[in-house]
Amino acid sequence: MTQFEYKDNELYVEKVPLSRIAESTGTPVYVYSETALTDAYQRFTGALADAGLDARVCYAMKANSNLAVIRTLAVCGAGADVVSGGELARALAAGVNPAEIVFSGVGKTEDEIRQAVTANIGQFNIESLPELDMLSQVAHAAGTTVNIAVRVNPDVDADTHHKISTGRQQDKFGIDIGHTRDVYRRAAALPGILPTAIAVHIGSQLTDLSPFREAFTRVAELVAELRTDGHSITTLDLGGGLGIDYGHHTAPDLRDYAEIVAETLGGLGCMLVFEPGRYLAGPAGVLLAKIIYVKDSETRSFAIVDAAMNDLVRPAMYEAHHEIMPVRDPDDGAPPRKYDIVGPICETGDTFGTERPLPEVGAGDLIVIRDAGAYGAVMASSYNSRPLIAEVLVRGDKFSMVRSRQDIATILAQESFADWQT
Repeated sequence: MTQFEYKDNELYVEKVPLSRIAESTGTPVYVYSETALTDAYQRFTGALADAGLDARVCYAMKANSNLAVIRTLAVCGAGADVVSGGELARALAAGVNPAEIVFSGVGKTEDEIRQAVTANIGQFNIESLPELDMLSQVAHAAGTTVNIAVRVNPDVDADTHHKISTGRQQDKFGIDIGHTRDVYRRAAALPGILPTAIAVHIGSQLTDLSPFREAFTRVAELVAELRTDGHSITTLDLGGGLGIDYGHHTAPDLRDYAEIVAETLGGLGCMLVFEPGRYLAGPAGVLLAKIIYVKDSETRSFAIVDAAMNDLVRPAMYEAHHEIMPVRDPDDGAPPRKYDIVGPICETGDTFGTERPLPEVGAGDLIVIRDAGAYGAVMASSYNSRPLIAEVLVRGDKFSMVRSRQDIATILAQESFADWQT
């Protein structure tokens, strides 16, 4: 959070007081630091370079697919990891080089595959035999050949939240690593398919590096087996998954991660593809909200804010912890009070934090929910007919709205009465 700091008891993002953004755009609003995004990218790529790795970084857009965020990272040199036709369209619109786009995901439709083939993207990560056959048919019909990686499931428990663990045998992702040689043999015989890569991604928000070592060791063994079978393996897609601290975890050290990669895979002569998402975008954003009321009960004090679980669903969906900070910190020596920070939605799950210590707050005061740059705006909904909120990007002393606030008229305009109701 180095780009979100107090100056004269007021919280700034880079050189802009967050209160100025709230006054200009209203609340709630997502606020991203361009410097934080670029710094995270440079730290990540720097650690890989220091370890002597031949690496390409493809930003996992599912973390935050705002065009301005993608453009920021593309200018730094990032490619993109996409999981839908919509994300592919966003990557291209943001200026990502098609040759540095990887298409992941278990459920690519025929139309999405055709869209990606037409765009001439760099790599498809294949997760099932039916998908492989479909891609072959589309590519062959288009008179082209596409690069594929077979995504393997190494049956490694990532020791993360069960909803974001993707490398166990019971998870829907990838192809059982024990079947990979057969799949590769089939792929090599299909028209329009060039199988030269292996992909693996075992989960998200990993703070323990040992599952990476276990998974990468199994991949190295698989590469040796495939080369023995006569296949040319030139690329290894290692996915993402590095966790951030969220104020109560110990984030993994990038140098230790890069060392594990170098020890397990660095001697194989492969291009290594990395797909960080949360690590790049998470700490670069906050959700800025305003307190509507403070409600005292017999056992609790509730700070009711204008943001809700439809704007940031992680606490409700994953029991996720986000640090919460006041925009004005009086620093007057007064002891903090404990508040439950809650939203207006008619669900008890609409709670951002319980018994959080804050300076005494009241209606109209601003707070931020930290580390909300990843899996925040992208997972938002219009539940309770609450319009999607604005997003703002900051550079130095400048800020710009990079997604406008939706209004209820726009939502209603997308609906209609049935023919017999008019």
